[in-house]
Amino acid sequence: MQVILRQALKLALVSALVVSSAFAAPQSQDPPSQEPAKTPPPAQQNQQQTGSQPVQQKDTVTPKNSKEDVEAIGNRNVGKGVNLYSLEREISLGKSLAQEVERSSKLIDDPVVTEYVNRVGQNLVRNSDARVPFTIKVIDSDEINAFALPGGFFYVNSGLILHAMEESELAGVMAHEISHVTARHGTKNATKGELMQLATIPLILLGPGGWAGYGIYQGLNLAIPVTYLKFSRDAEREADFLGLQYMYKAGYDPNSYVTFFERIQADEKRRPGSIPKVFSTHPPTPERIENTQKEIARILPARQEYIVTTSEFDSVKSRLRNIMFTRKVGDNAPGKPTLRTKTEQSKKQPTGNDPNSTDDDRPTLKRRPDSQP
Repeated sequence: MQVILRQALKLALVSALVVSSAFAAPQSQDPPSQEPAKTPPPAQQNQQQTGSQPVQQKDTVTPKNSKEDVEAIGNRNVGKGVNLYSLEREISLGKSLAQEVERSSKLIDDPVVTEYVNRVGQNLVRNSDARVPFTIKVIDSDEINAFALPGGFFYVNSGLILHAMEESELAGVMAHEISHVTARHGTKNATKGELMQLATIPLILLGPGGWAGYGIYQGLNLAIPVTYLKFSRDAEREADFLGLQYMYKAGYDPNSYVTFFERIQADEKRRPGSIPKVFSTHPPTPERIENTQKEIARILPARQEYIVTTSEFDSVKSRLRNIMFTRKVGDNAPGKPTLRTKTEQSKKQPTGNDPNSTDDDRPTLKRRPDSQP
């Protein structure tokens, strides 16, 4: 029986393995050459945009532990917890998932846009608790979305860049997604799924189905990979908490994260169902906004200056908008080949009852001469 259990455990673990381990090359670590634009103080600017007062921060704060201490960022283990994935295996897993993403997505290849987004992201990564290198790319999509896969493979949709009003808003969303990687939420979720599998195997083997029951169980094990991107409410709360610290440490105004939340919430009230995909599972509810404001006041000491936006952000955003416009014009150009499904083609084919049909290959019915009376 022990031999059977060992074989069962081995089969369960093999089903969770992905492609062989490989390390992603770190991106450029040059500090961002950003020149903050002449903008009103954060308090005035946020009030103009949202009508709400920015959070009043204390000059000094007393963190209760290292997780609340922004000065300890990079020297604390925020990703601790039960996890069957080593960092090497996590990178290998992320690399295989990234290959699937890039096979099904179109990437923006403009060097100015990609270099800028990568530089903003790498600045946040350097001011985070990341233990893996990050690869950051831009997806050509109107959806307001961004996501980071296990192992540091990070994708930002062009729709998110165009929707952000300031660089600090973009940085806030990117910092949130980076936090999911530093806290290792994806592989922790996968670990829970694998432990549930291992706990269930003995029950299946000892049941009336025996090995046949195990085979059925294996066949139903197809939905677990979605856990790499869908996180619990507690995980989202932790990502908000860490993301605020990372954008603050990188020099950005943390109030911009709240500003972005409030604008998304206002858009949803005007047009129900318009919540961006990046917030679809956990929308910016009043409770989430309030918790974020409390954390800003409690753990982030006030600063004299913040980066709110830059002239480079405005320039890149304008360039990206032109790229997207040109692409759409090209897609709608007359005479451009288009792909149609078989169903669409069959609907457009002329039928035999159409007297105006010019399809010479269509079948016709004729009466045989010898069948006439």
